[in-house]
Amino acid sequence: MFKIEQTSEKSLPILSSELTLTKVGGQFGAERNCHPGILNRLSLNAKPELEQVEPASAFDALGLKRNLVRILFVHRFRVGVEHCLHELRKSRFSVTSDIAATPEQFAERLRSKPFDLVVAEFPSPDWQETQMLEVLREMKKDIPVIFLVSELKRETAAKFILGGVSDCIEMDRISHLPVAVHRALDEKALRDQRNRAEKELRRSEARYRALSGNLSYGICRCGLDGGFLEVNDAMVRMLGYESREELLPFGLAREILQDPGRRAQLLGRSVANAQVDPIEIDWKRKDLTTLKVRLSGREVLSEQGELEAYEIIAEDVTRQRELEEHLRTQAASDSLTGLANYRHLVDVLDLEIKRSGRTCREFALLFFDMDGLKRINDRFGHMVGSQALCRLADVLSSCCRVIDTPARFGGDEFAVVLPETNTEQADLVARRICERIADDGNEPKLSVSAGFAVYPQNGDTIESLLREADSALYLMKQQRPLATQARHTTGGQ
Repeated sequence: MFKIEQTSEKSLPILSSELTLTKVGGQFGAERNCHPGILNRLSLNAKPELEQVEPASAFDALGLKRNLVRILFVHRFRVGVEHCLHELRKSRFSVTSDIAATPEQFAERLRSKPFDLVVAEFPSPDWQETQMLEVLREMKKDIPVIFLVSELKRETAAKFILGGVSDCIEMDRISHLPVAVHRALDEKALRDQRNRAEKELRRSEARYRALSGNLSYGICRCGLDGGFLEVNDAMVRMLGYESREELLPFGLAREILQDPGRRAQLLGRSVANAQVDPIEIDWKRKDLTTLKVRLSGREVLSEQGELEAYEIIAEDVTRQRELEEHLRTQAASDSLTGLANYRHLVDVLDLEIKRSGRTCREFALLFFDMDGLKRINDRFGHMVGSQALCRLADVLSSCCRVIDTPARFGGDEFAVVLPETNTEQADLVARRICERIADDGNEPKLSVSAGFAVYPQNGDTIESLLREADSALYLMKQQRPLATQARHTTGGQ
């Protein structure tokens, strides 16, 4: 149940709720089926019985545990914060929260206590667009930010995401908030774990000695030619060999140690105090399966101070990279169609603009909007409506090249990015897709409206390309009824 206290600044309430998070997927499916107006019928005085269960998420898979989520809300209205907490409660999050309305209050809250997440109202009269991100950077706080928006333009949302905002959630779709919170915290946990691992690998000589008996890290000593001189039991098991003697003839680190540049990177040396990234490479186990390892090393000197050997720590990061790739895929894909989602589409457009700036080649952005999806849902049911969206997604995929990116823009809107494509070619592809979906051989019959914009003729930024493609699409929608009426009039004569 909510606990409401009063602060000394502008009598802003501090809200907290004691809730619990079940494993991933346990409640998220249910919340998507909630009617948008259900919040209006909920009573804030209700005292639900909360079952305490053990949290289970990607954090547990990484060896981490999240007992409590500390959220700082940047919001002017208590009811908006209560709606957010209600949605998190439905998904069984355990939350403590605080509120700030102005930049001064925001900075003071960050200095006074730690937070895991910032959920902010946008727009707000007290804040400039990305001022919140600037304050976090100045205070050196790596805290994910989620914006709560109302009727935000897609180009503005794209700019926020590129600028560092984790996600933008529309208030009329507030049920999506728990998923966004979960994803933002998972990504933050992966970053923190990676940073901790890098610090571990760069510790002093005493740390290297202590790791010799560690069962999780492979340790090897290599000669100046890169060949193995000695390996520990953890490395033998990591690579699937029966004994040290069986592994010693294989100089897996020889190629790195014989390359001056990669050897310097392995030893953590940099030029002009530049940051050095750890080396990650693929090794082959005895059974020829691939193992991804992160390597860190140091020089071993003789009593006379001469270079005698190299000592290398190998960390198996295969599972960690698989989890990261799984999270990236989830974050970049539409769950219904499997196409790229809006967030990934923005990233692709950003890359294409940069690439075209270097190569001076055109590319096209196509927009498609399914006609009459509401009528299909009302007449045949939402299952058939979802199948109709997947039919359009299949047509887009089949009509695209490997270098193209089909995406679900949102709702019944889709987009395709076509690299190295001019106006005539874009028009041809759009017509082909419209014809293919109209004759896909399934029922009910489908039709789509299309529009496109070409870089740089129709726009040289993400915002301008989205706007021009959207305008072209709705111009076609307006012209279609006129064309249909003209055909009926001609037929009647």
